[in-house]
Amino acid sequence: MTNTRMKLNRRKVLATFTAALLGLAAYPALAAQAVVEIIAFAHPPVESALKPTRQWLAQQGTKLRVVEIDMESPQAQARLKALGLKGHLPIVIVIDGQYRYAKGDGGVVEFLGFPGGPGTPEGAKSKWSASDVEAALKSKL
Repeated sequence: MTNTRMKLNRRKVLATFTAALLGLAAYPALAAQAVVEIIAFAHPPVESALKPTRQWLAQQGTKLRVVEIDMESPQAQARLKALGLKGHLPIVIVIDGQYRYAKGDGGVVEFLGFPGGPGTPEGAKSKWSASDVEAALKSKL
């Protein structure tokens, strides 16, 4: 084999190896991206109750993958069934396949129904808030 051909083959091997390494280096970042599903009715008062959570999620850019599902769609009903949920739930937030989150204080919060906080109708507030969703996701960022 001539010296020129050997140099070309080495360059090809080096370029292929470098491309493979770069691809592998990027893989953990993509694999670790948390998935947030928001299954909710697409009308008030649900929209105003979710506004703080959606704003915070938007600020995270590509660190999180956010999937919105209209509660009135067949896809939402199938997803709720897969989660073992039924009944009238205006909002369900699922993080990496779970709607329950173990808090740092040993308690557990379920992201079901209206959150506590601004935009939520009085008497409809659950025991979770936008800050609980943020806390659950910050550990994954």
